[in-house]
Amino acid sequence: FDIEELPPDVLPRKKPPQFMVDLFNKVADANGITRAPGLLEGDVVRSFEDRVHVDQYHFYFDISAMERGEQMLKAEFRVFKLKRTHMSRRSDVKHFCKVEVYELLESGSKPQKKRLIASRLLSLYAEGWEVFNVTQTVSKWVGNSSSNHGFLITTTHVFDNRIEHNLVKFAKSQGALQESRNAALLVLFTNSNKRKSSSFVPSSTKMNPAKNDASHVPRETPIIESSNVSMSRRPRAAAIPSTKSQVTACHRRELYVDFRAIGWSGWIIYPSGYNAFYCRGSCLFPLGESLNATNHATVQSIVHTLKLSQDVSTPCCVPDELKSLNLLYFDDKENVVLKNYKDMVATRCGC
Repeated sequence: FDIEELPPDVLPRKKPPQFMVDLFNKVADANGITRAPGLLEGDVVRSFEDRVHVDQYHFYFDISAMERGEQMLKAEFRVFKLKRTHMSRRSDVKHFCKVEVYELLESGSKPQKKRLIASRLLSLYAEGWEVFNVTQTVSKWVGNSSSNHGFLITTTHVFDNRIEHNLVKFAKSQGALQESRNAALLVLFTNSNKRKSSSFVPSSTKMNPAKNDASHVPRETPIIESSNVSMSRRPRAAAIPSTKSQVTACHRRELYVDFRAIGWSGWIIYPSGYNAFYCRGSCLFPLGESLNATNHATVQSIVHTLKLSQDVSTPCCVPDELKSLNLLYFDDKENVVLKNYKDMVATRCGC
């Protein structure tokens, strides 16, 4: 998967942020297959949860899990404004307050040095998500991690020429044991920025299914289920059978990858598995239109049939059209990541 941050063993299962689950369902079907191109900004979405549980208005996010060379496109600071329960009966009371988001420039200093990022008016008595664009600030943090001291939110309400601060509260996580459904999030939309599509194989030292999830996998469970299983993506050309009736033309077959059987269900949230499909069969002369043959394969087939060269075999039956797969998973710091992997599902086979 090009997942250098593959979590050690099996992480304790915690609930992923609802925003990330909704985003997965928006861009992918239940099997993780991309619904339509262009629904996702970039190919990686990383969510980071607030690490400050004491201070009601200070928010800090550890973004060190970003990979080297990853290009950030957009950063969103998402906070859930709680409804103010005490409502004034006086008609002249203004029902709006000013909310300001600051970047903290130092840690622990009093008064705190800060820089204004965004400001808006909010209703005192409404509740819901507020989303602030913090792309410029977080880009600076990515380039220099020591400059990341988090965000500070202030709220100001003017009443009878008196200024009241921090009347409004925002949902905060209560730590690892007490999760808040509406805890603040920092969401980064990025491009993995690699010439080749992301590799789908973790390092061999972390790949061992016995180590990852062995207690949950019966020994007889196949890692990959398919009819007449063939693990080869590009099977070698089979010997030509004596009778034409025995020849099976190049076609697509099912290849279900079960993440639980592989031992990856501890860190992959969605999907639980997917049908990768594979291609199998012969590419014998003449190559019909149904075989989606390339011009090169057609020429190779003629040369093989006429025995013009002993070294030339029949063309291979391979995927010639592929779709991408989306994975929602935990990284090694228990951040939830949505990543799009290209060329994961064979939708058509050809010679």
